[in-house]
This record gives sequence, structure tokens and C-alpha cells, in this order.
Amino acid sequence: MDADGHDVELVSEITCPNCGHKKEETMPTDACHFFYECEQCRTRLKPKQGDCCVYCSYGTVKCPPMQTGNVCC
Repeated sequence: MDADGHDVELVSEITCPNCGHKKEETMPTDACHFFYECEQCRTRLKPKQGDCCVYCSYGTVKCPPMQTGNVCC
């Protein structure tokens, strides 16, 4: 649960900025994903400057540590 008592969402849909392919992924609760390979175009995604992981940059839901207000990796 986050600081406000809401459940932490563990599923985020990542959208590839190169080809637009979307895929739902289950986020880890104990690690950050710094790299993600699009299964359609094989582009290797990395976080945008200022973001901690690919979920925060390209996902529909921020990573669990960010949702709970903790410092991410």
C-alpha cells in the first residue's frame, strides 16, 4: 500500500516510442528495470532523463517504489 492507503498497482502497459507497440508487464516490487526490449521492433528502451526506470518513462503506471513515495533504485 502507498502512503495514502491505496493498493500499489503492479501491472503497467509499456508503449515503445519507436514503433508504438504496447504490452502489459508485471513490475517487480524489489528492483528497477533500467532496460526493456520492445518485442516488436527490438528497440532497447532506457529511462528518460530524470526517470528511474522504463516503467516511469514509458508505462501507464509508475514503478512500485515511486507509487509508495519511496526512493527508486
